[in-house]
Amino acid sequence: MVVTKKISLQTKGQCDITDITPQVEQQVAAADINSGTATLFVAGSTAGITTIEFESGLLSDFQGMWERNIPQNITYDHDRRWGDGNGYSHVRASLLGVSLVVPFNDKKLTLGTWQQIVLVDFDNRPRSRQIIVQIMGE
Repeated sequence: MVVTKKISLQTKGQCDITDITPQVEQQVAAADINSGTATLFVAGSTAGITTIEFESGLLSDFQGMWERNIPQNITYDHDRRWGDGNGYSHVRASLLGVSLVVPFNDKKLTLGTWQQIVLVDFDNRPRSRQIIVQIMGE
């Protein structure tokens, strides 16, 4: 069986990190599926999904890592072409990735103790984001 749902949220941009674990848990618990996988996919090219310990120090470290490795203040060909100033956000999102698969059993995600699912919005402005949640199993 396959169930497809959506999670909608507003983000702030600028490497805004949002814990979406409760919304995913809710979708899995509501589905008529006991065990399987939940595939998460963010529609858009300037955001990504991963897991992390959602703790302020680590969130700051994570944001700093992106700035050190893919800085905002250098020239991107995308910006020259489109003039929207978010070339860095496309590069960051493509590196992080737009999807994640999480197994679940007895309607519970099999995440580690300190592991949360997060959406990272790299864009240079606030955005409305749609995350597709496809729940598969039996």
